[in-house]
Amino acid sequence: MSTYSRLPVTFERGAGAWLWDNAGKQYLDAISGVAVCGLGHAHPAVADAICAQARTLVHTSNLYGIAKQQQLGEQLTRLAGMDKAFFCNSGAEANEAAIKLARLYGHNKDISLPTVVVAEGSFHGRTLATLSATGSRKVQAGFEPLVRGFLRVAYNDLEALHNIAKNSSGVVAVLLEPVQGEGGVVIPDDDYLAGVRALCDQQGWLMMLDEVQTGMGRTGRWFGFQHSSVTPDVITLAKGLANGVPIGACLARGAAADIFKPGNHASTFGGNPLACSAALAVIATLEKNQLIARAAELGERMVTALRARLTQCDGAECKLTSGIRGRGLMIGIELDRPCGELVGKALERGLLINVTAERVVRLLPPLILSDAEADRIAETVAELVTDFARAEQA
Repeated sequence: MSTYSRLPVTFERGAGAWLWDNAGKQYLDAISGVAVCGLGHAHPAVADAICAQARTLVHTSNLYGIAKQQQLGEQLTRLAGMDKAFFCNSGAEANEAAIKLARLYGHNKDISLPTVVVAEGSFHGRTLATLSATGSRKVQAGFEPLVRGFLRVAYNDLEALHNIAKNSSGVVAVLLEPVQGEGGVVIPDDDYLAGVRALCDQQGWLMMLDEVQTGMGRTGRWFGFQHSSVTPDVITLAKGLANGVPIGACLARGAAADIFKPGNHASTFGGNPLACSAALAVIATLEKNQLIARAAELGERMVTALRARLTQCDGAECKLTSGIRGRGLMIGIELDRPCGELVGKALERGLLINVTAERVVRLLPPLILSDAEADRIAETVAELVTDFARAEQA
């Protein structure tokens, strides 16, 4: 079905940060399958884990114990400071699990219409519940009636949340992204998550963070919330968790970890041996090679280079660029007008980028970049924006 407007390229193989199409042309990947392939393409540790597990056992179902699932749950809860994990197959499914958990939490408190507060500009998935939670009319259009039980507030606005607390009943949770990815790489104020945590504690709400894009080292920490001093009650993961093998996870702690009982939620494929083996290989590789600290360093290097070229000058490109934001290897270059055409122009130059929120060039390169590759991405993007600015001025 025509659910994508695909770019005119088909890739046949990859290695590290590079891809080759079916005509043999080489491309530097600065989007990583939209924050999925954090270890790059065809990483040997992940490939070996998949092959070994496929020769042993791919699937049995969650009717039985799964040793690799138990191991992965222990690793993730250790890294995130959580207590329990539910495994599924995608970020949307992970967020569905979090939303169901919040509703059951509310019903257990005799709240007839449990309500989850969500943010404008957010993205949580494309199932009916997660697109209802998403702060984008473009995503929702045509799929009404939307799922009830969501209240929307401005992102990075603690006063708006406090107004909800004063004027709304039935709220059971707040669901936010530590950094809004699809919304344009929007980074909140340093005290925002701490303020959300304090309000949730005061009101008895669950603090739930969608870490589907920010998790697994993308921001220079294991999880985006670790840039703050707080720990949420629930976090959701997917994308970079298994480097391209479909898997999602909903992690919870404290009272939130004990809400689901047998029969409340399930997944046929979730947490099967194959997916969990790939995810365990990702975690081991990230830890062994100190790639998360490396992501923080590379992100700073790239943002510094981009700002030097695109904001610290008098050229047309500087007037066009309205901001450069980054947290680890999650970088956004915001222009003052729509710039979707840059994706195709970058493709012509052998670089894969993304434009989100119509006018934000989004970079999500793999964590295994070399300095030279990072510099090449920054230089090529700066050239693309410069050429775009001059063409617009002409």
